[in-house]
Amino acid sequence: MIERIEVGRVARNDDERAEVALLLRRLSVELDAVGQRFADVHGLGRTDVRAIVAIMDAARAGQPLTAGGLGAAVSLSSASVTALVDRLERAGHVHRVRDPADRRRVVLEMSQSAMTAGAAFFGGLQREIVAAMEGFSDADLAVVRRFLTGVIEVVAAHHQRP
Repeated sequence: MIERIEVGRVARNDDERAEVALLLRRLSVELDAVGQRFADVHGLGRTDVRAIVAIMDAARAGQPLTAGGLGAAVSLSSASVTALVDRLERAGHVHRVRDPADRRRVVLEMSQSAMTAGAAFFGGLQREIVAAMEGFSDADLAVVRRFLTGVIEVVAAHHQRP
C-alpha cells in the first residue's frame, strides 16, 4: 500500500520512509556484527567495545573523557565504570592519565596498541565506506550528514528514556 500525502508542494511517501528506516536497521545489524567480530577477536565484551569507541570519539573531538563521562556515554554506574576501566587497562587498551589542563582530573586515553588494532581491523571498512561515497556530491553528503545526525539524536533520546 503506497500512501501519498501532499504536504505543501512536496509529496510524502510513507512507504519510502519506512524502507529507509528498515535499511537503517539492517545497517545497524551489520555494523553490530562487525563490532562483535572485533570484540571476539580481541577478547572484549560489547560494553568494552562501546567504551573504546566513546574514548576514541572524545579524543577525536579534542574532549578528554573522564570515567564519569564514560559512564554517561555507555550508561553505566560509577562502580561498573571503575570495573570496566580496570579491565580495559589490564588488557592494555586504555590508560588513566592526568589531564594536562587540570592535574586534579584523570582522563582516559587509548593505548597505541589498541589504536593499531582498531586501525588494522576497521581501516579497510572505513576506506570502503569512503569509496562508496564517491558518486555523491558535497550537497548530497550534506543531506546524508544532516539525516544521520538527526537519526542519531532520535535513537540516543530513545535510549535515554526510562
